[in-house]
Amino acid sequence: MTRFFLLLPQIKIHNANAMSSPYTIGFPAMTAWLGAVHALQRQIQQAEFADVQLTSVAVSCHYHEVRTYKGNNDFSNSIIHFRSPLVFDEKYKDKNFGKNFKSKFDAPLTGEAFIEEARCHLEVSLLIEYQGLDSDYLDQFKQTVDSQLLRMKLAGGDVLSAKPAELLVVDEDNDQEIKQALRKLMLGHVLIERRDLMIASMKDGKDALEALLDHLKIMHRSTQDEDGNVTWTTGRKTAGWLVPIATGFQGISELGNAKNQRDTETQHRFAESVVTLGEFVMPYRINNLDDMLWQYHVDLEQNLYLCQTLSTSNTFGD
Repeated sequence: MTRFFLLLPQIKIHNANAMSSPYTIGFPAMTAWLGAVHALQRQIQQAEFADVQLTSVAVSCHYHEVRTYKGNNDFSNSIIHFRSPLVFDEKYKDKNFGKNFKSKFDAPLTGEAFIEEARCHLEVSLLIEYQGLDSDYLDQFKQTVDSQLLRMKLAGGDVLSAKPAELLVVDEDNDQEIKQALRKLMLGHVLIERRDLMIASMKDGKDALEALLDHLKIMHRSTQDEDGNVTWTTGRKTAGWLVPIATGFQGISELGNAKNQRDTETQHRFAESVVTLGEFVMPYRINNLDDMLWQYHVDLEQNLYLCQTLSTSNTFGD
């Protein structure tokens, strides 16, 4: 089967949101990347390409740097938080300003929000599968994507630069064409879902948190041979660059209308983040494109609103 892809190569992003879940800081969550693709689709549809659908996306990370600081005598790095500036009362603006200032927690009647955020700089390439594009408008489509991309926010960060978009046609039965497409994501690591490891651990009687930590913890083991020599080994339960990732939300309240909600036609519900295992792999290790292509998936019976890979959808279903 022939598949059509839009490649957005080497996008440099400044100050992206590094809060990948309520518990982890690092690479932006897949909800952020799929949200960006959905926003790009809306912009494209408004620019004379109403029939184009961006159905799934693969993310290849070339460079990633979390904004951290480490002092001369510090043992570990500290996150550089981005937050609202301090608020000062008028009566503290004197020559002893540095000694007598008050933070927003002390200053009266400030009423400002106080939100700490971890940020990162990164460079990624996005491989987006699309449908509904007329072959007579390929050049115009690429120009529209290039212009819209530079105006967007990706994962909450500013797009500094990006190479021109490319359109790829891949026959999934042709290994050579698949390798050519994957080669364009090098050098980098693509994020795939490893929910299968979580499921296998939970079948052994562990809860979700235990299953997650079981594959993230580093174990130090020692063995002794017949001569009394001790050998130490260090590693995780499963080989690979495994990381916790946020892949969506689970509803924790009933659907209904909230007071003063902005969208009066869409029902509202409270939700909590869904965290599972992911793995960063080099693109040349990918044999099936569906292993790295992410899309939305909704399971109303379990109140789940997920981002998952196409191969996960085929394997685990609903």
